[in-house]
Amino acid sequence: MKNQVREQRTQKGLSQAELAAALGVSRQTVISIERERYLPSLPLAFRIARFFGRTVDAMFDPDSEELTS
Repeated sequence: MKNQVREQRTQKGLSQAELAAALGVSRQTVISIERERYLPSLPLAFRIARFFGRTVDAMFDPDSEELTS
């Protein structure tokens, strides 16, 4: 799933460690989300969106995920 986490973080001039501390997660979690290897839980997705002053659907694009039948 595509996301805007890295773009928003760099616009705010934050390191991955600073964002992780603000969200209460590990730096590795932030790295995995930014690399689109980890889908955050719904509560974490809301915390991320709220932190950046955006909506969840503005931060995460579920339409970019390939669906398999």
